Amino acid sequence: MSITQQYLLDTYRARQLGEPLPPAPGAHDRRTARELRDVRRFHAVVAGRPARGRIREAAGRWLRARRHVSR
Repeated sequence: MSITQQYLLDTYRARQLGEPLPPAPGAHDRRTARELRDVRRFHAVVAGRPARGRIREAAGRWLRARRHVSR
């Protein structure tokens, strides 16, 4: 059963029972992604690491190391 089929079945059941409708699939994806990002930044700060730019900085170190080795 696909996500859409499950959603339609849950919606039908909710309407039959007079309950509130379930949220549509993907309705809270952006909020969840933001919350995950905020939690990761919080854990980075607590651990004493910079909260922003960590991936870019790591990629820069990797590229500089590769450039230095290829000479």
